[in-house]
Amino acid sequence: MSPISVPKNHPAPHRALTCHGLASQTSVMAQTYLLFDFGPDEEKVQQARHKLESWKQAFRLDKKLQYKLEREQLAVPVAAEAKPEPAKAEKTKPAKTKSKSNPKSDEPTSENSGPVKLFVRLYFSGHEKLSEQRWIDRIPTEEPFKSASPKTVRETEPGFTDILKQFDTLE
Repeated sequence: MSPISVPKNHPAPHRALTCHGLASQTSVMAQTYLLFDFGPDEEKVQQARHKLESWKQAFRLDKKLQYKLEREQLAVPVAAEAKPEPAKAEKTKPAKTKSKSNPKSDEPTSENSGPVKLFVRLYFSGHEKLSEQRWIDRIPTEEPFKSASPKTVRETEPGFTDILKQFDTLE
């Protein structure tokens, strides 16, 4: 058997099947942020968080729909110091009063917490533009989000970089 000869104008055998130096086939995914200001209403925040979690599970949106909460603490240390004093007086009462004071101890933390902002990031690829638009239209019209003054920020808008940095710094 004779060896196979390769014509001189044919590319080298090791480069025949692959091309080097071509651009990546993946495109950058677009990010859109939805901002909601719930104020001090902790119940609405929890409803919104629960609804987002259920959507993530039901529609398999694990990395495509992410959210973070920003809680601003009010600078009222005098009120915070005044609240624990009555709690100390209640500790000397019988056990029944103590069990009633436990829910009250949770209330001052919600009263002292300031406005809560919810940042929702939609992170869809280029071929999912219709799905992304449907979520952008749907989320602000649902019940816990309606009253939270929704705001949409896209990548092309001027405040996008600030929102991106703020979202990345939140836990």
